[in-house]
Amino acid sequence: MGTRMEVAQLESAMNTDDYRKLQSLFLDHLGAPRSLSRTEFINLAWSSVGRGSKEEYGLLFDSVVVTQEHRGLLLDCEAVKEEGRVDWGGLCSFLLLELSDKVTNIRSSSVPCWKTPRTLTCPHRDQVQKVLYLQSSGQYLTLSQRGSVGLRDREDMSLVHSHRLQNSTVAPKDLWITDVVLLPNIHKIAVSFTSKEVCFYDILSKQDFSCRYKLQGLKFTPWCLDYWADLSQPDQAVLTIGDIGGQVSALHFTSTQISLFERLGARTDSDTADIILWDELVKGKHRSCYTVTHQVHAPAWVRKVRYLGALGAFVSCSTRPQSSMVIGWREKESRSLRVTPFFTKRGVLDMDHHCGLNLTATAGMDHQVLLWNPYVTSEPVCALSGHTSPVLAVRFIQTKQQLLSYSKDKVLCLWDVSSQQCVHRLAGVFPKTQEDTHTLLFLHEECHLLLLTFNSLLLLLETEENEEKRTSSHEQPVTCVLYNSLFRQVVSSDAASSVICWQADTGQKVKQFLRCHGNAEISTMALDGTKTRLFTAGTDGEVKVWDFNGRCLHRMNAGLGRAVEISQVLLLKRSILVMGWERMLTIFRLHSFSQSFVEPSEWKGGVQHRSDVLCAAFQPPQTLVTGSYDGEITVWNNDTEKALRKLQPRGDRKQQGDSPDSHPSLNSRTDSDAFTAVTRLFFIPGRTSAATGGADLVSCGGSGVVRLWNTVHSRLMGQFTAHSRDLGSIVMTISPCGKYLVTADREGTVKTWDIQHYLLDPNHETTKEPPRLLGRFRPHLDRVTHLETCVHGNRLLLLSASSDCSVALSRLPGDTVGLFGQEEPWCLDRPGRLHPQQDERDIRGSGQGSTSTSL
Repeated sequence: MGTRMEVAQLESAMNTDDYRKLQSLFLDHLGAPRSLSRTEFINLAWSSVGRGSKEEYGLLFDSVVVTQEHRGLLLDCEAVKEEGRVDWGGLCSFLLLELSDKVTNIRSSSVPCWKTPRTLTCPHRDQVQKVLYLQSSGQYLTLSQRGSVGLRDREDMSLVHSHRLQNSTVAPKDLWITDVVLLPNIHKIAVSFTSKEVCFYDILSKQDFSCRYKLQGLKFTPWCLDYWADLSQPDQAVLTIGDIGGQVSALHFTSTQISLFERLGARTDSDTADIILWDELVKGKHRSCYTVTHQVHAPAWVRKVRYLGALGAFVSCSTRPQSSMVIGWREKESRSLRVTPFFTKRGVLDMDHHCGLNLTATAGMDHQVLLWNPYVTSEPVCALSGHTSPVLAVRFIQTKQQLLSYSKDKVLCLWDVSSQQCVHRLAGVFPKTQEDTHTLLFLHEECHLLLLTFNSLLLLLETEENEEKRTSSHEQPVTCVLYNSLFRQVVSSDAASSVICWQADTGQKVKQFLRCHGNAEISTMALDGTKTRLFTAGTDGEVKVWDFNGRCLHRMNAGLGRAVEISQVLLLKRSILVMGWERMLTIFRLHSFSQSFVEPSEWKGGVQHRSDVLCAAFQPPQTLVTGSYDGEITVWNNDTEKALRKLQPRGDRKQQGDSPDSHPSLNSRTDSDAFTAVTRLFFIPGRTSAATGGADLVSCGGSGVVRLWNTVHSRLMGQFTAHSRDLGSIVMTISPCGKYLVTADREGTVKTWDIQHYLLDPNHETTKEPPRLLGRFRPHLDRVTHLETCVHGNRLLLLSASSDCSVALSRLPGDTVGLFGQEEPWCLDRPGRLHPQQDERDIRGSGQGSTSTSL
């Protein structure tokens, strides 16, 4: 099979005159369009253009044919279909697609390079309620719940001054601030209190933060504030208040440059502040200010408010699902509001708006970030899924099409809005705090800094000036990656049902097959023993068999017409096992493949698991093991398809003698099962110690724990925590020689362990001592979905697929070569951490023979 690199070299060597010569070949002697066979095209193009080789023109022809077949662009003429012919339109279509793919493949998102997080000296002893940047003084202001103010220098974030706000309305011990907002056009801050008042303080006065006005008599306690000033009309401004009674109130100021409020009388307090009563504003007694309100959020608290001047609309959010987000539209020439509510499953904790994109992002209690078009209430534009706990805060980067989100489990994600993908994930750097910690995000784009608050703690994240360029191998999250030793290529699949073949030597794309399962995600893949057939499993419930020209040869009806989640396809000598959605294995026998549409056969062993079977592994000559969602492993004789014994961790709630049918309630998946689920199983190559008591099987799953078993004596030999339990499910693989165990987690971290001599001898007690950790590296920014080791050119390499849309190539035990699809091709001859002679020693000793089906 030719490579895309060779075709690309031919294309880059050709000029405009060469393409005109090619165009003339597709015209007959009368000037009418014609198509050419492979032989005709090679001979005519080679002799006419005068550059390149016949082999390169043959590869170009093959690439055009494959692309046309896959996209359904071949002519309807039967002769054309049978012989494989190309016309000028087909060649042009291929060249345009090549150009489009090149643009797509070099698409990269700007990913921040964070400096080491810095904890700032804090004057506050209680939780910080807001962080502001004061443009007039070039300082950052932090204000705490009890009124403590901190001012910081812009250059080094050092604490310049501290102060305590005064409010004579309440005793100091009862003072409780809920929010603060900056009024930059008049050099004031507005502060809301639980005493149902909003106070306005001067920030440029000689006396520290003197109180100028007090707005009192609010119906409910104000909880959040927002301020907007009209740059084109300096007198026009809007202060928006959200309260705990579910009411959104807006004060429209019409003469801010003169005075916010009129002095109706000599009402002042001991702070010498003017007292403004809410009822007076509602009744219109202040000509410089009027109000509008709505109570759509009631009885829920309003969590965030924002006035969008460009839309003339008030946006607010709450944790009430029916009014998760509400937009109040100002009617023209009227002081009334037209209100539209937006629904989410569990409500919203925070929101932000991107003015350029006209999108509003919501931070959901249901772990999702939703992007909304303000004019469409029926459904969001898209859902950004990746968090595994409630999202606490969202902030758009206004100068880019990017969004930051922070969740309760202390994970910060950076999203590329255009591709709707997480391009950066930051975790493990935030302080350990109590579960009910109050957290804020303050983003100052101009200074490239992000300030996070954890109650009274301030954490500073700064970025380097030069940002890293991150390559995306796929447009959507990558679900699986394989190595094809016959073609010396890497094959990867994604959630958009695409399959891409890559050149392992350079990391460049060879070909791509689109919509293999329509709109259904490809969840996993497998290769047959000849490496000429590719099996793809879709969430549509089908497994399809392809050749590497993109032709679908068989459709396997695994889900019996239902959309099911297929987690693994295991190819054996005389059968194919499919699993992931029920307690019994689905088997396809080779004699069934005489038809293009293949139905499953009956698995003779019946149901032996209490929960869905997720994974399996085979050890010649006849040992099969299967792992399920509830953590149970069953050992089978594959020849007879009979269950032999069960493997379970000590202290498991289920006893080995129990029948799966005696516990029908365990058939469904539970949250507790997620921590015990077995997601990967591997026999250790070359291990002959099982009969004498050593470990021969490795399992991993939902809790970050790796377990080693003796399958002959049904014993748990050892277990260790490879990754934090909080990171959830992990994946793993084992090198062909049985020396390296490689594990990876949802943060993109990969670890390499030396298990060559680990648990070779029998132990009476289960050891919890981990094997030697050889390497730890992070080739991805998000969850690693699949790992595979391969031997390529006498080098032992690791392939990893990730939800960050990338496929990485690394040397073992830990040295990333690059990402497939990156602009600059790599060279595997570059010296790495692993010496080539070490590779050869690691490759030798693989005692596990080929067991897979050949179709």
